[in-house]
Amino acid sequence: MPRSAQIPLRQWIWRAFVQSSLIPLILVESVLITAYLLTNSAIRDSQVEYLQQSALEDLSSAVVREGKVIDMRLQGIEVPTRLFRDAIARALQDTSFQPDELERQRHVLSNDGVFYTRSDDGRAASFYASSTPVEKQDHEKALRLSQVDPLMRSIRESNPLVAAVYFNSWDSYNRIYPFFMTPEQYPHDMVIPNYNFYYLADAKHNPQRKTVWTDVYLDPAGLGWMMSAITPVYRGDFLEGVVGLDITVGQMLGEIGSLKVPWQGYAMLVSRDHSIMALPEAGERDFGLRELTRFSYDEAVRREVLKPEDFNLTRHREMLPLLEAMATGKGNVQEVELGGRKQLVAWTEIPQTGWRLMMVVDEANIFRETNRLAARYQQIGYLLIAGLVFFYALFFAWMWGRSRHLSGELATPMSGIMGMMRSIGQGDFRPAPPSPSRIGELQALAEAVQHSGEQLQASEEERLEARRSLDLVLESTTESLWEVDAITLSIKMSGRFVKRFGLRSDEITFAEFNDRVHPDDVERVRRLRMLFSVSDQDNFDAEYRFADVEGRYAWLLSRGKVLERDSDGRALRVAGTHVDITRLKQVEEELRIATREAQAASQAKSRFLSSMSHELRTPLNAINGFAQLIALEAEGREDRKVEGDYAQEIVNASRHLTSLVDDILDLSSIESRRQKLQLKPVDIGPLLASCGELIQPELQARELQLQQMPSPVPPLHVMADARRLRQVVLNLLSNAVKYNSPQGMVSMGYEIRPAAIRIWVADSGSGLSSEQQAMLFQPFQRLGRENSTIPGTGIGLVLCRELAELMGGEMGFTSAPEIGSRFWIDLPSVATPGDFETSMPPKAEAEVPPSLPKVLCVEDHPACLKVLQEGLRDLAEVKGAGSVGKALGVLADITPSLLLLDLDLPDGDGLDVLDFVRSSPRLAMMPVLVVSAAVDDKVLAEARRRGADACLSKPVDLKQVRRMALSLLGQEA
Repeated sequence: MPRSAQIPLRQWIWRAFVQSSLIPLILVESVLITAYLLTNSAIRDSQVEYLQQSALEDLSSAVVREGKVIDMRLQGIEVPTRLFRDAIARALQDTSFQPDELERQRHVLSNDGVFYTRSDDGRAASFYASSTPVEKQDHEKALRLSQVDPLMRSIRESNPLVAAVYFNSWDSYNRIYPFFMTPEQYPHDMVIPNYNFYYLADAKHNPQRKTVWTDVYLDPAGLGWMMSAITPVYRGDFLEGVVGLDITVGQMLGEIGSLKVPWQGYAMLVSRDHSIMALPEAGERDFGLRELTRFSYDEAVRREVLKPEDFNLTRHREMLPLLEAMATGKGNVQEVELGGRKQLVAWTEIPQTGWRLMMVVDEANIFRETNRLAARYQQIGYLLIAGLVFFYALFFAWMWGRSRHLSGELATPMSGIMGMMRSIGQGDFRPAPPSPSRIGELQALAEAVQHSGEQLQASEEERLEARRSLDLVLESTTESLWEVDAITLSIKMSGRFVKRFGLRSDEITFAEFNDRVHPDDVERVRRLRMLFSVSDQDNFDAEYRFADVEGRYAWLLSRGKVLERDSDGRALRVAGTHVDITRLKQVEEELRIATREAQAASQAKSRFLSSMSHELRTPLNAINGFAQLIALEAEGREDRKVEGDYAQEIVNASRHLTSLVDDILDLSSIESRRQKLQLKPVDIGPLLASCGELIQPELQARELQLQQMPSPVPPLHVMADARRLRQVVLNLLSNAVKYNSPQGMVSMGYEIRPAAIRIWVADSGSGLSSEQQAMLFQPFQRLGRENSTIPGTGIGLVLCRELAELMGGEMGFTSAPEIGSRFWIDLPSVATPGDFETSMPPKAEAEVPPSLPKVLCVEDHPACLKVLQEGLRDLAEVKGAGSVGKALGVLADITPSLLLLDLDLPDGDGLDVLDFVRSSPRLAMMPVLVVSAAVDDKVLAEARRRGADACLSKPVDLKQVRRMALSLLGQEA
């Protein structure tokens, strides 16, 4: 506020007094004059409002009370309705009841197909409409219902409101009391379910199966305008029909007209759709209607007729506010313009039917006494004006003197309080208090200012102490704090950093700082600063080496945040911390060294496994080969059957050991992720078929059956390594055979799944318990069958799952005890077929020609050489060479028909011999079969790349060697 606009407290109080006294006085006088003119009207309006409120309450109470009375009367009608319903239900089911001869004589069939009663005889009327063909009419049902006639008569006579009691069936049969000639009133082809006194009680309109009330309708029986209480009759869930009790509008008018409405009002009954159901004579004048209590039946009524549209309140514009209030639920009394007069309408809903009972009262009858009191209140108004003028004159004089005293009481203590606050602002937190004031608020204000000064002093001391603690914490947890000023290109650091690194000052330039940064990090740090200064990032992060005064470097982590930017968004001030991460960097280096050592150890393990494979396979090949030779010699000879069986056991044991070595090597290579798979599209049909053929010998040996799905048409392809996928399927089939029940079933098939194809193998064995399922896929875990006669290593499923994951798929299973197990592998499906590896087709052994071809076997192990020589004795003349040098010497002299080549030789690599053969024009076309203890796919693939025609791993199957040799020699088996 400008200085010239400020005024002293005393002057401000005087101005406030003038403004607060004169203006209210003028307003009060104006109000008094107006009050003189309006007091009479205001008092009258107040009285009217009170009487109206009282009238509304009385009227509301009356309509609620009478509504309950009507509701009880309606309940009194509903009770016999339900009794009648139960009696009808029992009569319909009581097929043993036999009507008397009179009842049968009463019923006749008209020419137009109506089955009806022709005489009264004190019984009910019966009518079977021709809308139901005669052959479908249940006349026995109509006669059987005569047993409820006494009950219908009792209900009719016990309640004067009941005009008729009836039953309507689903097939347009009607039984009604009292009797009348139904053909004269009913259309002969009447379809009863189409009338509201039937369908309102069906399952669609009345799913609760309770008693419901119809709106006013024209009764087909000729009783005029009616309303009915109807209840469904069910047989199970089938609606047999409805029972009903009719009440005429004339009877209801008598009930409504007898209601006691205050202030000479009248009552009326309105349906759920706002149609007037019962209107007394007093209401006929207001609505300009005449209640329909009679109707002349000149012809049969062929459709249900409701009251005319004029009886609907929505057709009367003056009733729209009432309908809106009823819809919104705002109270239950509304003022309307009706019959040219303002009238109050109160309503209540009858729960049993949803109808509304309305009471209409003329407002003039309510406010007649109020107008008489208006003149008396006008005289009181004059006295009020005179009293107000006198009061305000005294009040103005009292306020004049009081304001002068108040200004003096306020000005002095407030000046003292302002002085205290100025002292506190200047740093004096304990100013002298002003003289005590009799005004409690001002004295409390002075004490509060004094207390605030004490609190500020304590807060300042706590702030300084917290600052010192924060400095100590920062000194102990970080290397230092720093702040960069981009304008002066300088950086300011805390004292600890200065002491440790021997800086000349706590504020140095960027150039001096960069001199201490390691030469290999300077450019990177400068580039990070430049990028950060022009970017919109708020956080800075950099790692670099910084030299101390003796030239020793320490790794620092600098992190900061922007404190201020210029209008162009460039960072002007940045603050942050330096943290020494030298030890962390040393740990990282140690981790890198440890990683390299671990990789070296992994490579040493791989070399060890490869060497162990060779050392194990070479003797196993000899054992396996000689055992096969013995078995071949004993084959077909009864005198050597025992030796043949022993040899076969040796072959089986050696194959088991070979399988164990293969599984261990596969598991090791998979765990180290050295497994290199050749993923390409594989047709699953031929693959599954070949696996099924390979497993046939084991199935036949164990008397099991194989159930295999036919090959898919068109072919289905998965992305996989064909050899490894065949290995997985054969492993699963082998498990299904080994762990199956005697004479069980092995199943194999496929399923098409979203983006994948599932290959599954199932057995009918004993299944797996929950404990066994939890131990699956653990290496060397045989689930309690370690001591059984079933062969196995416990790592086959582990290999299968690892291979599935390497091929981009997954493996799972389901199993139940005593039912069996089902293992599956999901692999990605492909749309286009691709090539996949296939084994060479077997060929039959050829007869030994008279002149045997010459075969050179390069093998350093005498036993293995002996096995191959004996295995091919009748097919070829096999000559041996135990080293690379000997092999090259022999090849220099002769040209063998086939070369059997081992890769691991004492004086070199067998691949050198292969290279010599393929580079020699004389030997280039000679077939080469690699027979090696090496199982590394890379080594065998390299042998094929250099020219090997085929590769086999030790220990070898002599039958397979013979077939392969015959094929390469160009002979037939």
